[in-house]
Amino acid sequence: MNAAEAQTRVDLAACYRLMARYGMTDLIYNHITACIPGTAHQELLINPFGFLYEEITASSLLKINLAGDVLDPGPTSLGLNRAGYVIHSAVHAARDDAVCVIHTHTEAGVAVSCMPQGLMPITQNALRFTGRIGYHEFEGPAIDEDERVRLVAALGTHNALVLRNHGLLTVGRSIGEAFWLMQRLETACKIQVAALAAGPPHWPSEQAQQRTSAVFDPRTGSEHVALNGALEWQALLRQLDRTDQSYRD
Repeated sequence: MNAAEAQTRVDLAACYRLMARYGMTDLIYNHITACIPGTAHQELLINPFGFLYEEITASSLLKINLAGDVLDPGPTSLGLNRAGYVIHSAVHAARDDAVCVIHTHTEAGVAVSCMPQGLMPITQNALRFTGRIGYHEFEGPAIDEDERVRLVAALGTHNALVLRNHGLLTVGRSIGEAFWLMQRLETACKIQVAALAAGPPHWPSEQAQQRTSAVFDPRTGSEHVALNGALEWQALLRQLDRTDQSYRD
């Protein structure tokens, strides 16, 4: 394989390991996909269905195309989860900027997806997504390709999506950005669940909400806040490498 694919494999394997480290996994379920550079988003890398995230390595990832065909099965006999293909391929096909897509079923994420009000603008982490998050109604297990049209429409140009009664999804222009967005969104959901357990939360003023949302807008954002997770991603890779570099294999 070429150097670009090799590096993408390493970064994606790192992302899987970091998702496990930060508690955003659901046994062998869910997926993180990344486009292989130079393939015009027609070829993707995805986890073999049956591995825990903590087991993923660069060489174990499957290479598939947008039609769901396995182009390279890697060293395992494990195949592709159809639900992962349906959701992820839809986003990659619709969005040229969708280099990486992450989908989760975390306890806090699913809890917020079941709340009528969705993600509430009560914390700085949540306000990062104000006006920049979509909502897609639950239609059952994501195995129907017809659902892809509605899912993509709900996502629109946003980089985050709440799948009602199901979970969360983030889209990144890089693997690092997709992880950073998911970690921020997951943190916002955890705080919301904890705050509501204690009673009605205190809401920031409208002025504070608007100012905070604007700070995190890529068009009007401040140089003093993170907007793409690049610095965070490098720090996370250093953290991972200090304890376990087997993901690079």
